[in-house]
Amino acid sequence: MDLGDTRRSRGYGNPPWKFSGSALYQLHLVKAETARAFIPKEFRLVEAFGYTLGGFFLASYDDSPAGVFDELVVIAGIVWNPPTSCAWAAKVLVNSDEACDHGRKDVGLPSQVARFSKRITPVLRRPENRRNGFLNMLGVGANCSKDQMDVHVSEIKDHSALDVCSISLTTIAPALRVDKWSSPVIRMSLPSFSGRTEYNPNLLKYSCQIECRVRLVSPAKVLRLSHALRDDNDQTSQSRVSNLPDLTSEEFMANGQDPSVSVMLSKPILALEFRSLKMQVEAPILVTQ
Repeated sequence: MDLGDTRRSRGYGNPPWKFSGSALYQLHLVKAETARAFIPKEFRLVEAFGYTLGGFFLASYDDSPAGVFDELVVIAGIVWNPPTSCAWAAKVLVNSDEACDHGRKDVGLPSQVARFSKRITPVLRRPENRRNGFLNMLGVGANCSKDQMDVHVSEIKDHSALDVCSISLTTIAPALRVDKWSSPVIRMSLPSFSGRTEYNPNLLKYSCQIECRVRLVSPAKVLRLSHALRDDNDQTSQSRVSNLPDLTSEEFMANGQDPSVSVMLSKPILALEFRSLKMQVEAPILVTQ
């Protein structure tokens, strides 16, 4: 059953919904006990030696049905969907009320409105040498022009901001042209389950069709922030990096932390930068047990 015609945000129009921009897709080894806290009990987790594959998708869209906005999707893990598997999102943070409403009602995502604060610092380019000249041509060498970007994410609740995390990543400098020689074009399909939320109790399945130029980058560093809830008018309060030991998602919640951050603090194994991103999201379908 296609839900595209029965539930639709007014501004998004008919599916498929199209987005363009750039993103960082980072995969992590997530402890199975951490991932299970976010996944419905009837699903079987894809795991090996006590770990599943999760991570996060940090995107900046310059064109979408909701206009320009940023998005952070925390992927708890992978669940079986014979004969393949699907991802499950633990949390979705967006700095757009319309995108949040669409994610909740139309796609069944655990979406929340957030604030994304960005700071970009240029990184000096080191002299080239012959050994990594070929890697530089492919866009994966150490001598590419780069910027350091720090993204501070705060969830908005009742006109107050709850600090979630800080993400530090390396990105291609805007002045560097990304052409056919610097990174290959790939096309992929990312199937996901969603639903079982207070806004959409149905179990849904949807797919993202992605076309982009991809480049291997160093994994972003994620910092857990201390529990800080402050009013929008309070400009003096500063977040602090928490020195709590590694905790499960339940222990994060007990300590006043966002439990989804426990996924982002797990061990990164691969980070891909998506440029010239074109993403098409199909209308979700209702999954029957």
